[in-house]
Amino acid sequence: MSMSHDLHVAVPAADVSSEGEPSFQRILIPVNSAAESAEALDVATRISSSTINSVLRLLHIRIYDPPMPRCPGRFYLETVAEAAALLDEAQLILWGGGAQATAAVKDAPRGEVAAAIAQQAAAWQADVIVLTRRSRPAISRMLLGSVADQVMRMATCPVLTVHPNRK
Repeated sequence: MSMSHDLHVAVPAADVSSEGEPSFQRILIPVNSAAESAEALDVATRISSSTINSVLRLLHIRIYDPPMPRCPGRFYLETVAEAAALLDEAQLILWGGGAQATAAVKDAPRGEVAAAIAQQAAAWQADVIVLTRRSRPAISRMLLGSVADQVMRMATCPVLTVHPNRK
């Protein structure tokens, strides 16, 4: 999987290394699936390898539908075991790149995924969020919205979006 991403960026209010480039020590990577997030995992691994003492954190949001009348519980699209298996697969990709990471699964109602990601980034004090932006037509993003766009608006730290490989 050979990729060439230019990681030389200028970010306001980021710690600066001795070489004058931003230093991202706490990197949050929201993961929807390991296959969709492969490019973001690769970029985050390369960022962490260029920074001393960096920490990566994988985050998966388990989406649920709010309770309906006469239904006392929540309906989740996946089980806890499926969410954990997804994060295990993403961790294997990071380990293959030589990086270590912690993982967390958080629950959020449908429509509030971006807010949950931004909240977790703030609570964990992330220096940067690296996430994959899905390839969708602009009209679809405009009508349905985009989690990546919402995260960029809500996050208190820089957000690096990575486009998936187009084949």
